[in-house]
Amino acid sequence: MNFEALKGFHDPCFVLAENGTILKLNDSALKFFSPPKSKTEGQIFSKILTPDTIPQFEKNLALSFKNNTSAEFEIKMQSFDSTIHDVNIFLSPFINEKDKKKNILLLGKDFTSEKKIESEYLKFYTVAQNTVNPLQITDIDGKMIYVNPAFERASGYKSDELIGQNPKIFGSKKQTGEYWETMWRTISSGKVWLGEVENKKKSGESLHTRLLVSPIIDETQKVVGYFGIHHDLTDKKMLEKQLIHTQKMESIGTLAAGVAHEVGNPLASISALVQIVQRETDDNFIKEKLELVKKQITRISKIIRDLVDFSRPSDYELKSTDINDNLKEAIEIVKVGKKTKDINFISHLDESIPSVPLIADQIQQVFVNILINAVDAIAEKKEKYKSGEESFIKVATSIKDATIMVVFDDNGIGIPEESLSKVFEPFFTTKKEGKGTGLGLWVSYGIIKSSHGDIKVESADNKGTTFIINFPLNLIL
Repeated sequence: MNFEALKGFHDPCFVLAENGTILKLNDSALKFFSPPKSKTEGQIFSKILTPDTIPQFEKNLALSFKNNTSAEFEIKMQSFDSTIHDVNIFLSPFINEKDKKKNILLLGKDFTSEKKIESEYLKFYTVAQNTVNPLQITDIDGKMIYVNPAFERASGYKSDELIGQNPKIFGSKKQTGEYWETMWRTISSGKVWLGEVENKKKSGESLHTRLLVSPIIDETQKVVGYFGIHHDLTDKKMLEKQLIHTQKMESIGTLAAGVAHEVGNPLASISALVQIVQRETDDNFIKEKLELVKKQITRISKIIRDLVDFSRPSDYELKSTDINDNLKEAIEIVKVGKKTKDINFISHLDESIPSVPLIADQIQQVFVNILINAVDAIAEKKEKYKSGEESFIKVATSIKDATIMVVFDDNGIGIPEESLSKVFEPFFTTKKEGKGTGLGLWVSYGIIKSSHGDIKVESADNKGTTFIINFPLNLIL
């Protein structure tokens, strides 16, 4: 072998004897280790290795000599200034033409810089993979090249569904084109952009986040990609929405009390006059029309009573209430109706639920109202679609996170998405004209809130409705 040909190699090259003695080395090896040539040749190669890698080197050297095979492995070498280098070693046995002895050619490839970069990358990757904030990286064209598990959880998409896609896949169209143009102008110029966005999860639900987008800049100060970090605001937005809704309901309650007072007195007078005229007249036509007036007065009176029930403080007494028994009674009350004969009522009641201080009659009023609404929704679906599917109303109770949960689930006609936010507002109803006052759920909302509970609704048009009521376990009698 002509070692002279290896002198110009960029990487260190050594010729070793069977015992590991350095016979020759090239200029790159000298520059790497710096000691004078006379002091390097004749030394044992393993002396420039870190102690922990010497056994691995000696084992591979011996096997390469014995089996006349090449070997490739990684070791750590120490340069003259005590700097540790990660080096990829390649061993190749050959016969020296001069003395016909077997020697080893050792080629070393220093990859310390690459390993450092890899280490930094792994640190970033570990942090990115385990952070609770959704992260995404896009290329210069805005196509996603990385999303972390938190992003998958938040969006509902898997990473393989997102890589290569534009973030428009989440677009809710709630932000204007000008809004996004401003963002792109900012980050394309190398500046950081911060703003609140509303996106859509894979399920169609809203995802509110505060988004920070930072340009990724290379060593030439050129933007090569973008790094986005999201802070989930969905719960915050929901709480804000609930607070606004509660404040609105309180304001409506105050207004309702005044309306009930101002309307109630004149209505009582009208009702009395109608009854007097009915007694005094023998004209059947007049009697018939007055009867219609009476029915409308009764309807208005019912609305006023509901308004008063909602708006004035309750003077009922709190009593230890068994929610399961209360529910059973409510179901029996509703099952008496004609519309329920083909409905299957299914109960899954957790018998470990303790009694809690509530106004039993009011809570039962809420349960009955929700059940009647479910019966009406099922009847409306049957009438509209002539569906032959089995109708059901499921009622379940359970304890979760120090809270008693009561869940009503039906497979009725459901509530359109655009109406969901209005179901607890007064006079709002999805029923046909004359079929409901639109006050039942409003009153129910007030009763549950005054009981320190919470009520939510989930529904989809023609797919049924679910009402979820929560009562805290720590209510004090």
